[in-house]
Amino acid sequence: MEIIETKRLLLRDFKKTEWKVVHNYASDPEVVRYMDWGPNTEEETKSFLERAISRQKEQPRTCYDLAIVLKSQKVIIGGCGICVSNPKNREGWIGCVLHRDFWGKGYATETAMTLLHFGFERLNLHRIFATCDPNNLASAHVLEKVSMQREACLREHKWAKGKWRDSLLYAILDHEWKLRDTTIEG
Repeated sequence: MEIIETKRLLLRDFKKTEWKVVHNYASDPEVVRYMDWGPNTEEETKSFLERAISRQKEQPRTCYDLAIVLKSQKVIIGGCGICVSNPKNREGWIGCVLHRDFWGKGYATETAMTLLHFGFERLNLHRIFATCDPNNLASAHVLEKVSMQREACLREHKWAKGKWRDSLLYAILDHEWKLRDTTIEG
């Protein structure tokens, strides 16, 4: 089982028995407002967990869907992921979703920093990117705070929730990661 520890969080593999706590945030329309998925039905949440758990066994493992656990309360507060999308070019992407009770406390920033560290140090990636809805100012702020650079606005990039959606594209390179401001905290 993959476990990554930060100052306040544990990022670890999901377990099948955790579907109800995952469904609690994945079914919340406000939480998933800017996502290209959700709000989830119970079956969609269970299906996500089945896929996440099956990827845990892949060798080599290229996709990590991880629970975000608040160490002080031992509760899951969201989910995150990092996937190697282009092994030949050493490129991957990150993503994160938090239960709304835990917004604005720096957990997304702490998670993103940890995923970037894992991607560059453990997965030996050269480039890591993330996308977000242009209206999701909080996510864009997190990506900028962890030293990712906005590269583009991808016009009508995703068909989501019955309409075309633009996406902001952010990325950081391994040599930029090494030069970043290391004082950034959650």
